[in-house]
Amino acid sequence: MSSVAVRKAAPAAGTTPGTAQGPPLHRRVALIPTAVLLLGAVYTLLPVAWVVIASTKSGSELFSTFTFLPGSGFAQNLKDLDAYRDGIYWQWMANSALYAGLGAVVSTCVSAVSGYALAVYRFRGREAIFNVLLAGVLMPPVILAIPQYLLLAKANLTDSYLSVLLPQILAPYGVYLSRIYAAAAVPADVVEAGRMDGAGEWRIFTRIALPMMIPGMVTVFLFQFVAIWNNFLLPYIMLSDDERFPLTLGLYTLLMQGASTPALYTLVITGAFLAVLPLIALFLVVQRFWSLDLLSGAVKS
Repeated sequence: MSSVAVRKAAPAAGTTPGTAQGPPLHRRVALIPTAVLLLGAVYTLLPVAWVVIASTKSGSELFSTFTFLPGSGFAQNLKDLDAYRDGIYWQWMANSALYAGLGAVVSTCVSAVSGYALAVYRFRGREAIFNVLLAGVLMPPVILAIPQYLLLAKANLTDSYLSVLLPQILAPYGVYLSRIYAAAAVPADVVEAGRMDGAGEWRIFTRIALPMMIPGMVTVFLFQFVAIWNNFLLPYIMLSDDERFPLTLGLYTLLMQGASTPALYTLVITGAFLAVLPLIALFLVVQRFWSLDLLSGAVKS
């Protein structure tokens, strides 16, 4: 074979195989996870988009055609929702804010104290307690609903605000996250330095450890808020007075009435759209804490 033929067969300098035939194989393979994530995002956001569009349609527009074009009945839907039973929807939203806001705050405080104690202190039975908490994380809430109802019925607390608030205070997953985060974010040397300076254990926790745990506690608060806001089974079992219903249970009763009164379906859809807005606002507010945490970690490193 001549030297000219050899030079023609060899790839040109500075080129890589597969350039003439498209991107390299590893790049094409790397696109697969991106495509899967995009499909998952579309699958997740499509119902939300439909609720947003459907809330703008009147009853005739909603049942006549199925399109993703906005309608002209959003203002009237808001008026009808506000007028339904003298604005009971806003009572349901206030109840949800009470259950989720107060329940998430108290649960986050309990989780912070419990997680810090399990991470910092060494005492007999610590690992057993942590294993029980892990078992609580794996246990579905539906299993505990009936026992919780029986206990609160013995205390004459059913059909009250406390019947929904009290079971939400101790969150095994929140304690688990707090323990993991406290172990990583609160150095043992800092705790020992506080003790050597004469600070008490409560002062060390509130003035030294808790500020270090703030980003993790924001995460726990967010998880608890969303879980309580979307909770349906516990209020469904505990409550009978619709004046104390949260949004989930109130919209469910509207949906059941819509079987005989189709005009209520527009109220259900509009109410579901409004119920999502506080969660979106909460995510937008608390995301800066995660950004600050990542930034501080980058600076420290």
